[in-house]
Amino acid sequence: METTRRQWLVWGAGTMAGAAGVSGCAHAPTPAASLAQGFFRQKLGNAHVVAVSDGVGRRPLAEGFVRNAPLAQVQAALAAQGLPTDYIDVPYTCFVLEVDGKRYLLDTGFADNGPPGTGLLHTHMRAAGIDPASIDAVVLSHLHGDHINGLRRKDGSLLYPQAQLYVPAPEYAFWMDAARRDAAPEAARGGFLAVQRVFQGYPAQQLRLFEPGTTVVGGIESIAAFGHSPGHTALALGSGNERFTFLADTAHFPALFVRNPDWQVQFDMDPAQARATRHALLARMAREGGLVGGFHFPLPSLGRIRKDGEGYRWIPQA
Repeated sequence: METTRRQWLVWGAGTMAGAAGVSGCAHAPTPAASLAQGFFRQKLGNAHVVAVSDGVGRRPLAEGFVRNAPLAQVQAALAAQGLPTDYIDVPYTCFVLEVDGKRYLLDTGFADNGPPGTGLLHTHMRAAGIDPASIDAVVLSHLHGDHINGLRRKDGSLLYPQAQLYVPAPEYAFWMDAARRDAAPEAARGGFLAVQRVFQGYPAQQLRLFEPGTTVVGGIESIAAFGHSPGHTALALGSGNERFTFLADTAHFPALFVRNPDWQVQFDMDPAQARATRHALLARMAREGGLVGGFHFPLPSLGRIRKDGEGYRWIPQA
């Protein structure tokens, strides 16, 4: 991946934004009960998928959030769907997969490292009847701050000291590379430092690297979804209509990037590759017909993808 100074600065801003609560997208209307509870539970064959909110942050909507569309066009797309046009409410949604008596957490949110309105994952897990100490394994999609900061508290203590941790190998190699960190402009080093804060000294017996495209644990399949970050990975469980795919940040907020898959969020590290990945995965989701969720998809955070003109629609699960 050839790196320009501008890309470094954007990537640095994006990864630091994850730590500061400004990376993500707006929300669409959601069932009041799910919002109040902070979770949404769905049966999937013999398993259960539980979408669990870590909270919501708010950021002003500015030129450049969609890097290849003017602000007026982005605002028009939001207005057409009855959404605010001057700010973005950013959902942070993790998922717990309950499979054969085991619990697997997909991404971790912020813990106590984020802005006001976040760090609610464990509160909402308990509301869903899930003891955080019962998590058997954590599987990460990629290593931006809002996805990994929930592994360690500010004081350095681990939130899942007994759980196995599964990390995409290309992500780990990129962000843990000291030479790459030192070669980056100073403004872009925050992303590396955030990753290294979490992973340096992580118990070696609990850390497992996996190659995207392989089965990770508990029947969870990994799908290479590169572009948003060097090793960005989607995760899936089940088959056919009884299949759930976690797109992570492949399509960010569905009202923008599902409906307009050519649009590029400013935090995509390789915009062209991210666009190709988005098109391929959305087409696959529409064809397969299974449940789809994303990290910045609002509660209920589970739904289905349908083709709609030149783009797609995400239809939330009722």
